[in-house]
Amino acid sequence: MNLVLTVLEIVAPVFLLAVIGYAWVKLGFEYRVEFVTRLAMTLSVPCLIFTALMQTEIDPQALTTLSLAAVAAYAVVTALCLAVVALARLEIRTYLAPIIFGNTGNMGLPLALFAFGEAGLGYAVVVFAVMAIYSFTIGVWLVSGGGSILKAVKEPLVGATLLGGLFLWQGWETPPFLTNTLKLIGQMAIPVMLITLGVAVARMHPGRLGRAVWLSVVKVVLCIAAGVAVGRWFDLDPVPFAVLVLQVSTPVAVTSYLLAEKYGAESDAVAGLVVVSTLLSVATIPLTLAFLI
Repeated sequence: MNLVLTVLEIVAPVFLLAVIGYAWVKLGFEYRVEFVTRLAMTLSVPCLIFTALMQTEIDPQALTTLSLAAVAAYAVVTALCLAVVALARLEIRTYLAPIIFGNTGNMGLPLALFAFGEAGLGYAVVVFAVMAIYSFTIGVWLVSGGGSILKAVKEPLVGATLLGGLFLWQGWETPPFLTNTLKLIGQMAIPVMLITLGVAVARMHPGRLGRAVWLSVVKVVLCIAAGVAVGRWFDLDPVPFAVLVLQVSTPVAVTSYLLAEKYGAESDAVAGLVVVSTLLSVATIPLTLAFLI
């Protein structure tokens, strides 16, 4: 019973905030997703990542090991997902990127924070940064054929990760007034991203739901297996191991839908994946946490 209550305490805030965003749209209130997403990804999330790394007490060597493990995990996930897409004869441009990239920002960061505290958030931002760089390069290339490493380097969250890592490595810290300001800006990232997730789901027009169901199930099984295997291979400590598995196995990211719509892939099919995998996560995330805690 204590385990059930602990898991509910972790996942309830995440899903309740998403429900608020969903209800907000259904009640007819205005919500400018593009503006809020830009605010989060260019300002609040970079501040959250920078302060989390700068003030973390995690050994830099442990963060480096987790970074390598995250790269390896996504390589394994990519190979497995490519095999699934090829065997099912699905269009790579539409289906491969969504089932590789999880919602490590909107869902992964708050889940890691609520489950494992500030240390969990510190580990989670590393996995998030690895995924973001991969997504902005290979991910965009898969959908459009126009991916570029330069685009990833220009993203504020990547710069914030590198700068935060430098401050952690050198033991530097910004002046208190600036630190407090950055932390205050960063604190709005998690609730804003979760509410935006609910808004995005409410506005989507999902298609091919039958295919989305089995692909979502396959995705979570493969991703959990890959995360566990790589985490064991790198002999990660319990918290970074749990964060790696949790982050890699998050549901399909809303950004996958936005990219599909922008570059002319089958956006309705991707919307189906986002909606179904997010709903499926209501069951799979608590079960995963019960295994990890």
